[in-house]
Amino acid sequence: MTEVKKVNKPTLAMTDQSINPVVQPLSSLLANSYLLYVKTHNFHWNVTGPMFSTLHTLFETQYTELALAVDEIAERIRALGSYAPGSLSAFNELASITEAKGVPEATQMIRDLVGGQEIVVEQARKVIESAEAAGDQASADLATRRIDIHQKNAWMLRSHLE
Repeated sequence: MTEVKKVNKPTLAMTDQSINPVVQPLSSLLANSYLLYVKTHNFHWNVTGPMFSTLHTLFETQYTELALAVDEIAERIRALGSYAPGSLSAFNELASITEAKGVPEATQMIRDLVGGQEIVVEQARKVIESAEAAGDQASADLATRRIDIHQKNAWMLRSHLE
């Protein structure tokens, strides 16, 4: 008789003790990415001034990419057998990024978004550290890809401040 594996628990080479340290930084990566998505979308709606058209389009490109990213990060958390945080209160507890107060002028929007991109890069580095210690190449790969994207986004944003 063949033994039936529990479907509610993933079959991984990693142990429960090694999964938990990866889920926490992934959850923070998800929270920071989601709050950066919200901030970027807000700025897309509300940007004004001589750079309107350029920034409106750039912000849309970046928030659209973030919308896909948060889904990928949440699904990775689920693949590790944990529940992904999914409420604004949970995101606010887990994230370093804060919402914008009021409607800043365009160059301040850019500075805020550069700061957010840098926070996400740092959080992705924490995921890599934890994932490598746990032997979780898939989470490390996800975080490496996030670093590449957010460093490029920060560069593109900073270019508007020169």
